[in-house]
Amino acid sequence: MAIGAFVESGGGGGGGGGGGYGGRVTAYVVLTCVVAGSGGILFGYDLGISGGVTSMDSFLKRFFPDVYQKKQDTRVSHYCAFDSELLTMFTSSLYIAGLVATLFASSVTRRYGRRTSMLIGGTVFIAGSVFGGAAVNVFMLLINRILLGIGLGFTNQSIPLYLSEMAPPRYRGAINNGFELCISLGILFANVLNYCVVKITAGWGWRISLSMAAVPAAFLTIGAVFLPETPSFIIERDGDTDKARILLQRLRGTTSVQKELDDLVAASNLSRTVQYPFRNIFKRKYRPQLVIALLVPFFNQLTGINVMNFYAPVMFRTIGLKESASLLSSVVNRLCATFANIMAMIVVDRFGRRKLFLVGGIQMILSQLAVGAILAAEFKDYGSMDREYAYLVLITMCVFVAGFAWSWGPLTFLVPTEICPLEIRSAGQSIVVAVVFLMTFVIGQTFLAVLCRIKSGTFFFFAGWICLMTVFVYFFLPETKKLPMEQMEQVWRKHWFWKKIVGEEEEKQAEKTALPSM
Repeated sequence: MAIGAFVESGGGGGGGGGGGYGGRVTAYVVLTCVVAGSGGILFGYDLGISGGVTSMDSFLKRFFPDVYQKKQDTRVSHYCAFDSELLTMFTSSLYIAGLVATLFASSVTRRYGRRTSMLIGGTVFIAGSVFGGAAVNVFMLLINRILLGIGLGFTNQSIPLYLSEMAPPRYRGAINNGFELCISLGILFANVLNYCVVKITAGWGWRISLSMAAVPAAFLTIGAVFLPETPSFIIERDGDTDKARILLQRLRGTTSVQKELDDLVAASNLSRTVQYPFRNIFKRKYRPQLVIALLVPFFNQLTGINVMNFYAPVMFRTIGLKESASLLSSVVNRLCATFANIMAMIVVDRFGRRKLFLVGGIQMILSQLAVGAILAAEFKDYGSMDREYAYLVLITMCVFVAGFAWSWGPLTFLVPTEICPLEIRSAGQSIVVAVVFLMTFVIGQTFLAVLCRIKSGTFFFFAGWICLMTVFVYFFLPETKKLPMEQMEQVWRKHWFWKKIVGEEEEKQAEKTALPSM
């Protein structure tokens, strides 16, 4: 997780931000966050594997013969070769299962802890991988996808919470971004594996790809058994401040943790007064958190990134690259994203969230416009694209995924988690994951059909959405770097727009409190 880029050897938490908390990044916090963050590999591995196996001829012949026949038919438009309702159901069924699971995971995470949700998610994911590797029909493939979705619903809901609550405030961005780095590594591992197994002439390489999902899931599940719960959850569940203090001292590498402990106790006391987090998050005083928890993951998926992730091999085959070359191109694409993830971990707590959002947005807009223009000019319904232009599309897509990987990718899981107070934090993260899954399902179900109908215009469509979301960040998202989560409410009181909503709510509460004494 590139932790060495921001580990300090000194103590003290004052001048550099962090709300005056003491401490440093210790080996213990690094170890716990590496184990927990590895859960991102599960999500990334699935994104990479599902796109890779659906571009393999042996897999298509066995489960989707209609798609395979269309690929061989020179009368079928290149843009429409992979347009199949059954194929899109295979890829996107996971996300509906994940959406439902993450709503249940919110209650489990809040009541039984972040670690428990990780254990459930990892175990179910292992079961799903067994069905995938042993599949003999489409029904078993769908069972595989549904179980993987349930597993991801639990892990994606709990892991970003765990990382944010364990990390020192000054390095919360870098540590939380490790989750996105693990997603990228998962996609990279999947792409490399797909490239290797496609060379198996017997045609059963896809079984290795689907069954190997159990490896990262087993690592997370076994690791989670030994992970501690977060100080926030210990205080919220047991009220055991002594246990929380000992854990904080071990995490921060200092005995000067009283200020952070006091803030956690205050947040926990407030959290205990909230019985229904999902109901409370709709209150006016939480309006900024709700809007951002809804719109950031919504916009994330409308960048078109998951089109690139699980349809990249398909797209590269569509523009004329052969089976092996398309999978290798996906590996190159993901290497660029992984490097960008590491860069994001290094700079996110130095330059802040807003700058990365804005720079990454501009980079993605230009990339989508360039891909759309190249395809409109050089790629027709029939025949093949010149190899030079095919590789130009690959380079431009690399620029796109790099822009996403150091901005909207990691920040989608970081920002909504860190802005939500403890009493609604689990509900807020569930909303984020549910929106990600819902939008991934919608785009997964529609992309191949849309590509078939509007062709290169698909990329101009995504570019328009990226313009809109970049404007949203510029006007409505305040900077949150280095600010403790327990002190995050102050950013809304200072923001030009949100202070009108939050300020009015505080005035009403003050008036209600003052009335009985009059």
